[in-house]
Amino acid sequence: MAGIHQQGGGLCLPSAVRCKNLVDGGETIPLLLRHEEVRRAARDWATSSSDAPFRVPIPSEERLRHDRQLPIESDPPAHTDYRALVEPWFLRAREPAYTARIAAIMRRLLAESLARDAFEVVTGFALPLKSRALAVLLDVDASEADRWIGWGVHVFHGPDGEAKAAALEAYLHEQLDRAVESPGDDFFGLLVRARLHGRPLTRGEMLGFANLAFASGRDTIIHTVACILGHLAARPQDLESLQADRSRIVLAAEEFFRVFMPLTHIGRVCPAGGDVHGVAVAPGGRVTLGWASANLDESAFACPEEVRLDRRPNPHVSFGFGPHLCLGAAHPRTLVRGLLEAVCDVVGRINLIDAVPRVEKTASYERVLGYERLVCRFTGTSASRSTHDRQPP
Repeated sequence: MAGIHQQGGGLCLPSAVRCKNLVDGGETIPLLLRHEEVRRAARDWATSSSDAPFRVPIPSEERLRHDRQLPIESDPPAHTDYRALVEPWFLRAREPAYTARIAAIMRRLLAESLARDAFEVVTGFALPLKSRALAVLLDVDASEADRWIGWGVHVFHGPDGEAKAAALEAYLHEQLDRAVESPGDDFFGLLVRARLHGRPLTRGEMLGFANLAFASGRDTIIHTVACILGHLAARPQDLESLQADRSRIVLAAEEFFRVFMPLTHIGRVCPAGGDVHGVAVAPGGRVTLGWASANLDESAFACPEEVRLDRRPNPHVSFGFGPHLCLGAAHPRTLVRGLLEAVCDVVGRINLIDAVPRVEKTASYERVLGYERLVCRFTGTSASRSTHDRQPP
């Protein structure tokens, strides 16, 4: 990996390394690695622009969708206006009623898992959890989650990505058509009713918001949940620490987001080009921001390879930084904190039975993070076992 080695699920760097090169479709793209440089670029949308439909993700997604994802593939002032349309909706994830609905989903999934001798975490726990939580976030009927579970971990990446992308687009058209006919109180109804500078959104703009809602936080949350359960299986003392003092859960969740950052990097376009640590970037060329490496930068984090559940301060960039700070960050925070609370309530021990690591392979690097398959067994706490024993047959 040309001076970069794998450790702790991220890209750890010798102190001299500030940048490496990626290649996407023949384009050489400098990858920024350091915490402060990544944050500086994320703030500076004028020179590191997101106004680049399909080219913010790397690899590019021209073949996977027809509309720019909103608001992520836009810059201020348009980004500010687009974000304002939907931000209140996503901030609902902080409300007690929302948290209670997520907690109920968590309790059901944990009860089902405790009742089994063993269960597969990625597709048997994390995928249903994310799908059912998304139904709450979008305020659609809970039965929709069953359909989404069938889509797998990612909605359009993988060997059948183009077919899955077409299926997602058809689904979104179906939901928007329904909302046009009878606008409800769900997320699709919000998009149909929204007004931007006094006009309705175009169908392409609606699709841009909806596509991002399904694509941006799906595999990322699924892999984070699997990593957390794998970690607590490997380090039972950390589970015991959280059970002994629930006030540690908020800091622990942020540390898990830092270490188990599932999105390795994200692209920006340089309208005027420039020089990035000796790499010439042509006008309209790209640079990419290394979120995972920034989260393991020793200049920002003491002993960054260690999982410290009481780490403070913790200026991780797992939800981005600057004007494009993740619109939906409240949702995964609610989800992970709720997971830790529920696990502390009913799980006494997590036994690891089988694990197949997930390896993100590119022409430029390999990064181990998460699992293709993770099989665990939950043992209940003494209190949860006692409650189960008192249940009628």
